[in-house]
Amino acid sequence: MKTALLVSTYNWPEALDLIFRSLLKQKELPDEVLIADDGSGEATKKLIADFKAGSTLAVKHVWQEDHGYHKSKILNKAIAASEADYIIQIDGDCLMHPHFIHDHKANAEATTFLFGSRVNIEKQLRDKIMDCKQVNFGFFQKGLQRRTRNIHFPILGKSYKCSMDLSRKLRGCNISFWREDFIQINGYNEDMTGWGREDSEMAARLLHCGVAGKRLRYQGIVYHLWHPINDRGRDVINSQIQQQTLEERAKSCSNGIGKYL
Repeated sequence: MKTALLVSTYNWPEALDLIFRSLLKQKELPDEVLIADDGSGEATKKLIADFKAGSTLAVKHVWQEDHGYHKSKILNKAIAASEADYIIQIDGDCLMHPHFIHDHKANAEATTFLFGSRVNIEKQLRDKIMDCKQVNFGFFQKGLQRRTRNIHFPILGKSYKCSMDLSRKLRGCNISFWREDFIQINGYNEDMTGWGREDSEMAARLLHCGVAGKRLRYQGIVYHLWHPINDRGRDVINSQIQQQTLEERAKSCSNGIGKYL
């Protein structure tokens, strides 16, 4: 199984630098790194180029012009460019626990997608780790919210089973899936622009195709860096698209990854 780490990013090179540092501390590395860049400037481009030049990892920087928040589109473009069988996806504001890649790979199984938890890093701690480049966090680290999610104990997670219900705990900042299953549903719905719902709407179509969801608990951990709340002006529209997907039990979307394959 060939794996890819997919990272979405937009004009926050300081956070992306920490992600790269957490990547290099992984117990198990991915076969490919996909950077889905929704129009970042030169600072991000240089950071990625320098990381690529200094790493033995296969790094693909997929960039599109900045025309506003078009995360679904750039994620589709990056996955279309991938040669991996299995995609492990995080956001550009999330650092990885050292066992993150290993945990997703160890739990991957046919006709299943995985979604994990995130520990929140408060603003004061975020500012501190930006300065000292810290990427590992113990349970008693000050400045963490939802710290019980920072317990890495995979045996405890074995009680979580596959489900055909759409979980409210699902977040695109910590999800993994088979590329073949993703292509079958035509990927992310690019009618969904702006913040919100593109991840859960995509997961709903996977479920409608018989691909079950499984929560990773006590493993597959990410750490979410504090930042101001994004503009949520499109949330109502995106929620309506998701609701239509659920009501119609849609298995695909018309405006998806197919145009890039």
